[in-house]
Amino acid sequence: MTTELRDLRQEDWDAYYGTLELAFGGVAEAQEEHELWNKLTEFDRFFGTWEGETCVGTTGAFSFRLSVPGGSLVDTAGVTMVSVAATHRRRGILTSMMRRQLDDVRAKGECLAVLTASEPAIYGRFGYGAATQALKAEIDTSRVRLSVPAGTDDVRLRYAKPADVHDACEALYARRVSERPGMLARQPGWERLGLLDPESERHGASPLQCVVAERDGELVGYARYSVKPDWDAAGPKGAVRLRDLEALDPAANAALWQFLFGIDLTSTVEVHSRPTDDAVLQLVSDVRRCRLRVADSLYVRLVEVGAALEARTYRAPVNVVLEVEDAFCPWNAGRWRLKGDPKGAICERTEDEADLTLSVRDLASAYLGGVSLTSLAAAGRVRELRQGALAEASLAFGSDVAPWLPHGF
Repeated sequence: MTTELRDLRQEDWDAYYGTLELAFGGVAEAQEEHELWNKLTEFDRFFGTWEGETCVGTTGAFSFRLSVPGGSLVDTAGVTMVSVAATHRRRGILTSMMRRQLDDVRAKGECLAVLTASEPAIYGRFGYGAATQALKAEIDTSRVRLSVPAGTDDVRLRYAKPADVHDACEALYARRVSERPGMLARQPGWERLGLLDPESERHGASPLQCVVAERDGELVGYARYSVKPDWDAAGPKGAVRLRDLEALDPAANAALWQFLFGIDLTSTVEVHSRPTDDAVLQLVSDVRRCRLRVADSLYVRLVEVGAALEARTYRAPVNVVLEVEDAFCPWNAGRWRLKGDPKGAICERTEDEADLTLSVRDLASAYLGGVSLTSLAAAGRVRELRQGALAEASLAFGSDVAPWLPHGF
């Protein structure tokens, strides 16, 4: 039986989403999650593969603005809800959906597409490169102490219901977005994500809690978290599960971490996603007892190489010719001269000899400044054709702060 690729209609939502849930194990999400994703769906950007009346493949995109080095917010397609039914694998369905989607993204004028991958090996062949990492930790707060900066004790902390301070927290988050590449400016409706707290996802922990940090009556930080109580023969050993933490200055940041470390009847702070250069690493007395690990997070695709490279700034002056390989989006393939500095950039087609050659996937990995071109070259994935070009470009592409994706989509 033949398959058909078609736009998602509101009346097909349940069947579409059921296909997605089945592909991810068949466990239905909580009703409030289901309703949120339904409301956030941009039906003109979602489509599926259908065999008769049966949905056998899904994908879609959200309209985002992504922070890039230099602080600009770039219109970006947030690729999401990608699945193929287990009964229909290896028939080219995923490839056909990726082809249609990237063509649509290009037609819409977005130079970037991003996603988070269920498995790292899936999306490289479509030109997506791993561009950010997430720091995870299990901090033994019974043995780790914090060394906090001056002014920490001047920060006032108070409990608040998450919904009561949500607008103020969202405003603070919005101020932070341009400061770190990889962060998403939340579009209308996405503010609800911060309050999503289905009981089925708590796994024995408390409902979502919030503490806010204030100075002179102004909000300067917040932390949202839950507490999972636990006991053994020696006494309490509960865990604090951190969801979000944002602060405007070092003292507010330290005050929030100090609070989390000191919650009664707990001995662990569990961190599931923080920047790899998070300041807490400089506050702790014993980093070994934080059980640190990192995981891949945001994958980036340069849909229009020239426009994407012009959208960001560069840490140092750079003037290089990049020869880009891109079989899936051949309009990107060929030589591009990039001239840039901390104020801006120009990237244009050229017939000049190449200084570096690399795939669009590896260029995407380096795009936000978290993966160095030098490290990619050491792995054989970037080739230097002009001596000195690699060092020049690698320095320029770097970022002073690690790129980070604060939440999934």
